[in-house]
Amino acid sequence: MSVLSTPFISQCMILSNYSNITEAKTFSFKETTIDDIQIAFKQNKLTSRRLVELYLSEIQKANPIIKGIIEVNPDALFLADKADQERKSGALLSSRLHGIPILVKDNIATKDKLNTTAGSLALVGSIVPQDAGVVKKLRNAGAIILGKATMTEWAGSRSSKMPDGWNGRLGQALNPYVASANPSGSSTGSATSVAANLAAVALGTETAGSILYPAYANSVVGIKPTVGLTSRAGVIPISHRQDTVGPICRTVSDAVEVLDAIVGFDQDDFLATKKASTYIPHGGYRQFLKADGLKDKRLGISKDLFGSNEIKTSRQHVNTLRAILNKRKKGAVLVDNLEIPNIDLVRDALVVSQGIVHSAEFKMNLNAYLKELVYTRVRSLADVIAFNKISASEKVEEYGQDIMVAAEKTNGIGKLEREALWNITKACKYGFEKMMKEKALDALISPGADIAHLLAIGGYPGINVPAGYDKNGVPLGIFFGGLKGSEPTLIEIAYGFEQHDSYIQCAPPFAIFGGGAATAAHRQTGKTQDQTGRLLQATKLQQEDPKNTTSIDTNLRLKISPASAIFGGGAPNPIISTPIASKWGQEHKFHKSPFNFLTERVQF
Repeated sequence: MSVLSTPFISQCMILSNYSNITEAKTFSFKETTIDDIQIAFKQNKLTSRRLVELYLSEIQKANPIIKGIIEVNPDALFLADKADQERKSGALLSSRLHGIPILVKDNIATKDKLNTTAGSLALVGSIVPQDAGVVKKLRNAGAIILGKATMTEWAGSRSSKMPDGWNGRLGQALNPYVASANPSGSSTGSATSVAANLAAVALGTETAGSILYPAYANSVVGIKPTVGLTSRAGVIPISHRQDTVGPICRTVSDAVEVLDAIVGFDQDDFLATKKASTYIPHGGYRQFLKADGLKDKRLGISKDLFGSNEIKTSRQHVNTLRAILNKRKKGAVLVDNLEIPNIDLVRDALVVSQGIVHSAEFKMNLNAYLKELVYTRVRSLADVIAFNKISASEKVEEYGQDIMVAAEKTNGIGKLEREALWNITKACKYGFEKMMKEKALDALISPGADIAHLLAIGGYPGINVPAGYDKNGVPLGIFFGGLKGSEPTLIEIAYGFEQHDSYIQCAPPFAIFGGGAATAAHRQTGKTQDQTGRLLQATKLQQEDPKNTTSIDTNLRLKISPASAIFGGGAPNPIISTPIASKWGQEHKFHKSPFNFLTERVQF
């Protein structure tokens, strides 16, 4: 029931409520924010139905290429009508998310007509017992579930050879900025779809980098909450120690709006959410959206997190950040060249212990999840492995399933796993936490380097904020990480950084489609630069001649400014042919499994 095959898409293109079109003439949904949408609602310039129609139209045009959405909710227009009726009735609206379409990652359960599969064909047709805890909160807030975002199959926990953003249901997702660049994962579609204006906001999940990395790679904001701050009930699990659910949006303020709606206690994730609920500030998180949020903050950067091939690039980012901070009166203090205490212990926890524990946890947690499903063809990890072997679309011969096979060989938490857990605990307490407290840091930052796994092993929060583009137009970002419950401080820092003028000037040195360089100012103001170019010409040639597999250069940059549509102006339905997508996947085998990624990116 992919978005490309469901008859609902073609039906939704027939706009049944033409009165809404007149209302929305003055409203541009490209790069729009939650605040923009709510203002348009109040001024009767927009309805939820029209907004959903606009997104569905954009999905029809763009999704065949970037493959960011695995499935569209056939009830989306019905839910939009319901929201409009509630608004017209004068009912007290429960949240600023009321009437807002939102995508959720395909491993987050929805008790509706949508599948919940983690990108796997093995779970197509399975029936979940109820909505995930975060989905219940979204529905209570009045949000509209627009569809399911694609993802790296099984959140990257099937194979170490599988590219980021690939799954058996939809194939390879693409980065909407640079087609040959890594779209990252595993919350691939949540990030690419928001970046490409297929939705305003989305939910992703993270075990070790799966929100922060896709946000970084696609020039969007991602918040990875403290573990337990958001419920994991109904989310296809990897590790309950590390799994968390968070927003992926275009701006920090939008991400905070979503965060406010999904945090809190959940009976179905009792222990974790009860403990973390003590971190939630009275009045929520919006109060920390402060333009001067950088003021008096101490930001640390550790030289221990840079590999030799990253030092030069990362040093340039540090110097840029330092210049930004120095321009602000009473700005933040950058504490550079920090050494993480007991670094050998930390390295061992990241590279060795994490993999040992994840392998056992994945099998236990997944088996428990599968047994709770109302209906499914697979009831265990062993069943999934067997299914993959007989499903040609799962491409086991090409990508394998070594991570799953290794997990299946485990037998719960034994002596080896307990020792690994103890090593992780010590690494967190005497490494990251010791450094943060002794240096009185508000946040650890990582401009172009890797702190996602360091944050992951201890359940710590993190935020990625877009920070410009490299010379090829590939997005760059900055991570801010802190101790458990430090979301208020991290939000102040991230928002303050996002609002700074110098950040706006981080733009590609050239425009791929001749439409002018993109800037973050467009993202902040909602201005657009619709661009067309070689991509449409190439895909049109392919539609006319399916044998023409050389029309699209696999290194072609789909440069769409953060403020532009992918295809401005009534594009046809371009499709990247299988040979092209396949060639791209073969040439760029990006993968970040929780078991092998560190040896590839974090070079100590």
